[in-house]
Amino acid sequence: MVDTDNKTRTLQTVSTSLEVLSELKENDTLGVTELATRLDISKSSAHAHLATLENKELVINRNGTYELAVNLFTFGQYVREQNLLYQHGKSQVDKLADDTGQYVHIVTEENGWGINLYQIKGETRVGGDYQQNKPQRRDHLHYTASGKAILAALPADRVREIIESNGLPKQTSNTITSERELFEELESIRERGYGYNDEEEIEGFRAVGTAVRGPGGEVLGSLSISGPTSFMQGDRYEGTIPERLINAANVIEVNLNMSETNQ
Repeated sequence: MVDTDNKTRTLQTVSTSLEVLSELKENDTLGVTELATRLDISKSSAHAHLATLENKELVINRNGTYELAVNLFTFGQYVREQNLLYQHGKSQVDKLADDTGQYVHIVTEENGWGINLYQIKGETRVGGDYQQNKPQRRDHLHYTASGKAILAALPADRVREIIESNGLPKQTSNTITSERELFEELESIRERGYGYNDEEEIEGFRAVGTAVRGPGGEVLGSLSISGPTSFMQGDRYEGTIPERLINAANVIEVNLNMSETNQ
C-alpha cells in the first residue's frame, strides 16, 4: 500500500514495521494483541509485521512476546564507526572524562534532533539512570548545551525550521521556550564559542558544550561536559571547563583537516 498523502512516495507497510520497532524500543516487550492496540491495526496485521521482522532477525519471539534483537546493535555500531566526529573525537572525549571526572558526550544533529554518538563517565560523575539512558534517546536541541552549541553554528533559517518542526517544549523551569530568547542565547554562544545548559534539561545539572566543524566548515556536531551544580560552578563552570572543551574541539578539527589533506 502506498501512502499518497505525502509529497514523496512512501510504503505504508514499511512505515508500520518501523512503528513496530519503535513501540518495542519504548516498551521493551509486547505481545501481538497489545501491539495491535497501540498501533490501531488488526491482530493479523500486527502478527504479520512481527513475523516478517523476526524472519529478518530484527526482533525475537520469546513465548509469544516480542523484543528487539541484538542484531540491531550491528546497524547502530556501523553507523557510529563511520561518523567522522566519533572517529576523531573519541580519544579527546575519553581524556576530558579522565580530567574532569564527569560525563562527556559527543553529539550530532539529525533531522533537528540531538543524537548521542558517544558518552563516557568520569570517576566522580553522578546522574544515574538519566545519564545512562541518554544514548538510547534523541534530545531536543534547545535545552542541552551540546544542542545549543549546534544550533548556534547553523544558519538562522535552519534553526527556524527545527523550531517549527520540533517546537520548544519546556523541560524544567529554566528551559528557554521563547524563539526570541533562544536566538539571543545563540548569539551569545557564537560570541564566546560555547553554550551553557543551566539546569535547563534536568534540575541540579549543568553542562557546557561547543560545536565541532569539519574541513569544509560544516557542523559535524558538538562536545559537552555535564555535572551536578555543586561541581559545575564558579571559575570551573565559567572558565576551566569551557577552555578544555574548546581545546579538545580544536584538536579534533586540526586532526580532521590533516586527515582530509592526506587523502
